[in-house]
Order: sequence, then C-alpha cells, then structure tokens
Amino acid sequence: MLENELVTILLVEDDPAHAEIVRRSLKNFRVAIRIAHVKDGQAALDYLFRRDAYANPETSPRPAIILLDLRLPKVDGLEVLRLIKEDAELIKIPALVLSTSKAESDVAAAYARGAVSYLVKPVDPRVFSSLMEAFCLYWLTWNKFPASNRI
Repeated sequence: MLENELVTILLVEDDPAHAEIVRRSLKNFRVAIRIAHVKDGQAALDYLFRRDAYANPETSPRPAIILLDLRLPKVDGLEVLRLIKEDAELIKIPALVLSTSKAESDVAAAYARGAVSYLVKPVDPRVFSSLMEAFCLYWLTWNKFPASNRI
C-alpha cells in the first residue's frame, strides 16, 4: 500500500467480541485504515454491490481487502465469496476468510470459491491480536496491489 493512503477494509463479522479484537488490532497498526464493518452476509453484499444504505461510493468506498467470517446470518460467507468472485469488478478484491472453523471442508470450500487466505481465529485474544498484526504486515505493508484495485 502507498504510504499515507487510507486503506478501507470490509470486515464481515457477526460476533461483536471478534469484531472488537480486529478493530483494536488494526487501529494500532501504522497504516491509515478505515474499517467498514457489517454484521451479516446480506449487508456485505449490499455494501459491495452498492445497494440500499451503501449506494453512495463516497460513504461506502470499495475495500482494498475483505475480512470475511464464514458463519454469518442471512447469507453465509461461502455464498458471499461465490457471488463477489462472479463479479468482474469485485473479483479483484482479495477476500480473506477469518473463521473459528478448522474443518478441512470449510478451508477447501473457501479456497474453491476464491478466498486468497484462510485464517483461523485463535481463542486467546492476545494470539488473535498477534494474528491481526501479522495480517497487517503482510497485506498492508509487504503485499503489492495493482493500481486498478484502488477503486
């Protein structure tokens, strides 16, 4: 990411405690981050497809990265993945699964639907924070995105 560039991350997480750990971890990082948080899969799709309350690109900018839980109300994470990876514009946005599930079937299904990474949420909040720090280092510092991803 470019220095001083505001990076929008779409956090799709229904568990308030998990969302707070992600928020705190990202807040402490040295990259300017805007977290757009939605609590269910339908809201994630509305945000990404710019529908209803998320229709305005000024207030609902395209995320650079999507952090997506699998077990979500309304529309599950695997269906969200499938739908965004079928869209010519949204397919460019890396979607990372952040789940409590270690099940091989979930991991395989997430990758089959276009996830670029699968992270298992640690139970220990300190370890969870460390995972988020590693996520930030890789995806927000070391990883290079094409200019066309900055929508």
